[in-house]
Amino acid sequence: MQWYAINTKPHQEYVAEANLHRLGVKTFCPQIRQDRMIRRKMQTMMSPLFPGYLFAQFSVDRQYRSIVYARGVRRVVAFGSEPAIVDEGLIDIIKSRMTDEYIHLPDAQFMPGQPVRIQDGPMHGIEAVFQRGLPGSQRAVILLRTLAYQARVVVDQKAIVNL
Repeated sequence: MQWYAINTKPHQEYVAEANLHRLGVKTFCPQIRQDRMIRRKMQTMMSPLFPGYLFAQFSVDRQYRSIVYARGVRRVVAFGSEPAIVDEGLIDIIKSRMTDEYIHLPDAQFMPGQPVRIQDGPMHGIEAVFQRGLPGSQRAVILLRTLAYQARVVVDQKAIVNL
C-alpha cells in the first residue's frame, strides 16, 4: 500500500484522522509543539506540522471512496485524476525527526534588537534590526534602516544573517 496526502477541512485534522482510523486506515499527522498566548497566559499546545493535511496509507482500489467521504476529509491530493503518491522515504524522514510524539523546531537564532543583513530577495544587502519572529512560521519582522525613514517588513528568516 502507498502513502497519500489527505486535505482536511479547516481545523479538522484530528477529526479526519479519527474517522480514517475507524475505517482501518493507517494515518500519520505530524505535530509541533508551540507556545501561544491564550487569554493572556502562555500555553504550550500541539498543532499539526502541515495545517489542513495528513498522510494516509491505503489501497486506492478498495478504500478511496470511503476515505473521500469520511468526516473531516476535504479531498485526497491528486495530480489530474490520479491520487498523488507520497514517497515512504519522506514519511520516514519526518518520523525520524520526531521526539516525544512531536517534531522539534529549532529555537529562534536572532534576538530582538540584533542588527541583521538581508542576504536574499529584492532587498538584498540592506541592513535592518530584527524585531521578532512570527509564531508558527519561519518568517520574521525586521525594521529596515534607510537614509530617510524606518519601515517594518516581514521576511523569511532564511533570508537574513547576523552582522
